[in-house]
This record gives sequence, C-alpha cells and structure tokens, in this order.
Amino acid sequence: MNPALVLLPDFLLILFGHALRRSGLFSGQFWSDAEKFIYFVLFPPLLFRALARAQLDLQASVPMLLTGVLFTLAGFVAALAARHFFTLSSASFAAGQQAAYRFNTYVGFAVIGALSGPPGLAAIALLAGVMIPLVNLLAVWQLARAGGGRLWGELARNPLIWGIVAGLSANLSGLSVPDWLFHAAGYLADSALPLGLITVGAGLRFAAVRAHLGPVCYWTAIKLVLVPAVALALAAVFGLTGVYRQAALVMALLPTATSTYILAVRMGGDGTLAASLVTVSTLAAMVSMPLFLAGFA
Repeated sequence: MNPALVLLPDFLLILFGHALRRSGLFSGQFWSDAEKFIYFVLFPPLLFRALARAQLDLQASVPMLLTGVLFTLAGFVAALAARHFFTLSSASFAAGQQAAYRFNTYVGFAVIGALSGPPGLAAIALLAGVMIPLVNLLAVWQLARAGGGRLWGELARNPLIWGIVAGLSANLSGLSVPDWLFHAAGYLADSALPLGLITVGAGLRFAAVRAHLGPVCYWTAIKLVLVPAVALALAAVFGLTGVYRQAALVMALLPTATSTYILAVRMGGDGTLAASLVTVSTLAAMVSMPLFLAGFA
C-alpha cells in the first residue's frame, strides 16, 4: 500500500487536533492537562505492553540500535553548528537545538503500527528504549548549561524511560505478567496513540515562526533531511533488513517531539522558538515522511 495512504489517518488526527484547539471548545488548560495525562498515564503502559511479551532478539537488534544512536549523534553535532550561522541567546540555542534530534514518539508508534503491526511496535519500542534516554540526556544537558536546570532529576522523572525499563525487565527476567494486568495496560495503551496525535495537532503554533525563520528552517532540515539520510546510509552499512530497518528509518523520519517545547519552558529555555520548531517540523514531516518511505522503505 502507498505509505501516504497508510499515514493519512495519523496526519488527519493531527490536523483534527489543531482544528479542535482553534475551535475554542476546550480551554488552554484542558489541552495542557491532556498532554500531561497522555505523557504520564497512557504512554508508559503502551511501551510496557509493546516490550513485556515481545519476542526480542537482542543480538539481531544491535545493528538497529547502533544505527539509532549514530544518526541521533549526527543530528546533535550538526545542530551545534547553528551558533556559527545565527545570532542566538543561550536560552534560544539550548531550546532550539534539541529539535534537530528529538523525535515524536506518538507519531512513531502510530506509523510503525500501521506499517508493520506488533513486530514493528516491539522493534521501535526497543529502539526507543535506547534513544529516549540518549536524546533526553543531550537536550537536558544543553538546557541545564543554559538555565541551571537539574540534569539527572529530569531524566529520573521521565515516565517513558520507566515504561521501557518495566517492559524490558518483565521480558528479560522471564516474569509472567498476569493476563488481567496486561489487558488493563492494554486499555490505556490503546488510548495513547489517537489522543497523543490529537494533542500534537493542538500544540501547533504558527504565530512566532517568522521571527525565528532562519534557525527553524536549519534545525528542521537537519531533522527531516540530514538525519534520515544518515540513517539510510547506516542501514546499508550495517545490513539492516525487515522490521529492524523499517523501525530505524521511521524513527529517523519523525518530526521533533512536542516535549521539546515542554522541556524548554520547564528549564528556562526559549519556549516560543521551541513551539515554532515543533509546528514546522510536524507539518513538514507530513510531506517528507510519505515520500521517503515510498522511495526507500
């Protein structure tokens, strides 16, 4: 099936979320609370369920994991060069550079689920288990340097890391997860992706894009062009095939995370610039992702 058609329902939910926010039917506080509810309550069970009973071949997944780490570091290094091209305050640079390598996990799970089903979800959850701590470490480190935030405290409170740790621990230890608990987690997990995509759309902000057009375009190009190109090259070098290749490419193609804005605001960064990057990256990915997958996946 054409990847554009596979991804269409996910992108329609994002646009629906933006329209719903613009309608004024719900308050700004509602959307803020909804984002927290999905992030802290619904998404960790999704990660847990994807990993707890998955048939994991850790040895076979090493090339995929290495690919993810390397294309993330490539995005991070390229993002740092913005200091030489644009006049940015420390708060703006720290908030914006994370958009070049962070990824929207909601979109990633929705896309891989549509393309590959449960095997794809397990593969991308395993990849996320390595990459979520890495991207948070890099982003929080830069923001902590700029605003005096707490590096390890931010990492320790990340609910996605805990969901992945719980799922991997249950799987690798051979612990039998009771059916009733697994099904209860499933109810929460099934709600996470559609609601998460709607809140992604609700978080789109257009007003400040023009004021930051140069760095926004630069960091977005790194995220949606350079990082996928590096991922494609690494996949060839490491001989990635099947669901592992697809998971790595989908992860590389993702727009930047909405938590880019949340983290920037919480740690004293430039929230306006971060919101602009989330908006442009998300809309651009609606075009770049189907084209890339149609050509290379």
